[in-house]
Amino acid sequence: MKGYLTTITLAFFTLSLTSCFFGKNKGKGVPDDGQLHGVAPLAKQSMLTPRTMVYVPPGTFHMGPSDEDVSFNYSNRNRMVSIPGFWMDATEITNNHYRQFVNWVRDSLAYKVTSGVGLNNPSDTTAVNWKKAALYKYDNKELANLTGLTYENPLTRKLAIDPDSLIYRVRYFDLPAAAKINKNNSTQKGRDQIVSYAVPVYPDTLVWIRDFSYSYNEPLAKRYYAHPAYGNYPVVGVTWKQAVAFCHWRTHIQNADFAKKKIAVDGDYRLPNEAEWEYAARGGRTSTMFPWGSPYLRNKKGCLLANFKPGRGNYPEDGGFYTVKATAYWPNDFGLYNMSGNVAEWTASYFYEGSYNFMSDLSPDVRIEADENDPPRMKRKVVRGGSWKDVGNALQVSARAYEYQDTAKSYIGFRTVIDLAPKTKK
Repeated sequence: MKGYLTTITLAFFTLSLTSCFFGKNKGKGVPDDGQLHGVAPLAKQSMLTPRTMVYVPPGTFHMGPSDEDVSFNYSNRNRMVSIPGFWMDATEITNNHYRQFVNWVRDSLAYKVTSGVGLNNPSDTTAVNWKKAALYKYDNKELANLTGLTYENPLTRKLAIDPDSLIYRVRYFDLPAAAKINKNNSTQKGRDQIVSYAVPVYPDTLVWIRDFSYSYNEPLAKRYYAHPAYGNYPVVGVTWKQAVAFCHWRTHIQNADFAKKKIAVDGDYRLPNEAEWEYAARGGRTSTMFPWGSPYLRNKKGCLLANFKPGRGNYPEDGGFYTVKATAYWPNDFGLYNMSGNVAEWTASYFYEGSYNFMSDLSPDVRIEADENDPPRMKRKVVRGGSWKDVGNALQVSARAYEYQDTAKSYIGFRTVIDLAPKTKK
C-alpha cells in the first residue's frame, strides 16, 4: 500500500510539473492545445563568422589532375565529387596563432603546479582559474616555484620553461569506431569509444638545420618561431599530431566561451581532408592547374604568383627566400591565401595510392587513426600545396604528397576548417 501511494504521489508530482512547464508557460514552452509545435533546444544559436576564416560554399568539381600526370604514378585519377560547405582559415596558421596555443598549455600547466594538482594527470578535472593564470609573469622567482615545468639553461644559468614539458592531452569521441559497433553485442557500447593521448606542443625549431644537409640555416632555427618579425609567417616544425592537437584546443576554447554565454555548441575545428583542400584551392574554378586559374606561374606582367623555387633554384626571385607572410600574394576566388606555395599543408586524410579508385563521390575521405605501434605505412598523411622549396609542378592543386604523422618539416604547416550549422530565420 505504501508503494502504491508513493507511485500516486510521483504521478501527481509529474503531472503538476507538466502543467507548470507546458500549461501556463505564457509563450515560453509548447502550447497545451493538442497540436504539433516542436521543441527547440534551449541554447541560443551560435552561427557566427569564425575569426580568420572564410566560407567555402558547397559544390561539385573534378578531383584529380588537370594536366599530364608528370610522374606517371596514377595515384590521383580524375573523378567528379561533391563537397558540402565549410569554413576555412583564410591563411595558414601563423607563428602568432600557434603561440597562443603553446602559451595556453604553459599557463594551464603552471596553474596546476601552483595549485598542487601536478603535471599531466590524465584523471585531473581541475578547472583552471584563467584570471589568476593571466597574472603569471614568469620571472626567475616565479619559475622557481614551477617544479617539473622548468629547467636551468646551461649557458645562462637561469631558469626557463622546458619546451619538452609543454604537453597537451587530446581527448575525443571516436565516431567512426562507434558506428562500426555491432548493436546486438551487449558488451560493446558506442559511448565508450574515447580516444586519449598526450602531445608535446612546442614546434621543432631544429627542422631548419635537419632538413638541409651542408646548408647554413641556423638563423632560422634561432629566430623563426621566437622573433616577433616572423609572427605573421606560417608556423612550421609542427607534426600532424600537433596540428590535430591545435584543432582540439581551438574547439575547446570556443566551446568554453559558448558555455559561458549559453550558446549552442557547434562544429569542431579540424584539418581539412584532401578533397576539401583541393576543392577550396581551386576557388570554384574547374579544370585549373593552380588556385589563380591560369596554367602559368606568372601573371601578364611577369610577376610570380606564389612562393616556390623558380627556375633551377632562384629562391629570392618570387620575393621570399624562405617563407613569406601568410597574407602574401593574391588570394583565390574564395579568399584563401597561399593555397599553393609558401608552406605545404597537412590534411586529415591517409595517403594511399589507390584511394581515388574506391572512395565515395560524396564528400570523399580516407582516414586511419594510426597508433604509435602501427607500421610506418599506416602513418602516412596527405600533404598538399607545395612549398617555398619546391619546383612549380608541386604547386598544382591536384598534386599529392605525403609525410609521416610524427614528422616535422621546415616546409609543412597547416590550416583548419570547421563545419557550422546553417543560419535559420526566427
